[in-house]
Amino acid sequence: MLDILLLPVLTDNYIYLLHEPVSGATAVVDPAIAEPVLAVLQENGWQLDYIFNTHHHHDHVGANLQLRQATGCKIAGAANDSTRIPGIDIALSDGDCITLGDQTFQVICTPGHTSGHIVYYCADSQALFCGDTLFSLGCGRLFEGTAEQMWHSLQKLKNLPSDTRIYCAHEYTQANGRFALSLEAHNLDLQHRLMEVAALRANNQPTLPSTIALEMATNPFLRENSTSLRAAISASPDDSPVTVFAKIRKLKDQF
Repeated sequence: MLDILLLPVLTDNYIYLLHEPVSGATAVVDPAIAEPVLAVLQENGWQLDYIFNTHHHHDHVGANLQLRQATGCKIAGAANDSTRIPGIDIALSDGDCITLGDQTFQVICTPGHTSGHIVYYCADSQALFCGDTLFSLGCGRLFEGTAEQMWHSLQKLKNLPSDTRIYCAHEYTQANGRFALSLEAHNLDLQHRLMEVAALRANNQPTLPSTIALEMATNPFLRENSTSLRAAISASPDDSPVTVFAKIRKLKDQF
C-alpha cells in the first residue's frame, strides 16, 4: 500500500506525496508550490521520482520545473495537453499505466474541467487522484469542456470500486455541501456527512479522502438519477441524465 501524505497549500489546494515503502519510490501529485514538497522529502529522507499532473492549471503545475531541477524527477501528464504541462517527460493517454515501485496507476481521461484532464487510479492501494474532475460533494467547473463531456467523465469514476478512496485537489467539501443540502435537505447520508465535515473543519482537519460509495450517496453531480434530486430542480421525466447534470452544474455556478 502507498503511504499518502496530504500537504495543504495556498488557500485550499492539496498536494499529495505518494511513497511506495518497499522500493522507496516517491511521486507528487499536482505540486502547486515546491517548498513544502522539498521540506517533507528532506524530513523523510525520500527521493522524488515522479510528478503526476492531472491538468495544466498553474495551481497544479506551478512547481514542476523547480522540483525537477532540485530532484531530477520525471514529469508525467496528458499527451493531448503536453504543450501546457511544463517540463513534461512522460505523455500519457487514456488506458495507459505508470508504475511507482510495485504500485500501478491506470490513467483515465476525464475532460470537462479542462480539455486534457486526466486522473490516476491505483487499484493496488484503492486510491484515485482526481485533480479537479471530482470533488467531495462536487465536481469541477466546466472551463474548457461541455456538460456532456464531464458527465461521461464522472460515469467512468462512478464505475470504480465503491471503496475507492478519493483524493481530490481542493478542500471544497463544506462549501459544496451547502449547495448539495439545498437540493436534498432530507438526505440523511448527506446530513451525516456534513456534520462530520463541520467537526473536521472546526479542527482544521482535511475532509479527504472520501470514497466512491460516499459520493454516490451524497454528491449531487453523481446523483442525476435520484428522484428527490430531479424533483428539486424541476426536471421533467423526459430529461436525460446529461440534461439533469447540466442543470445541476448551472445551479451550482449560480449558487
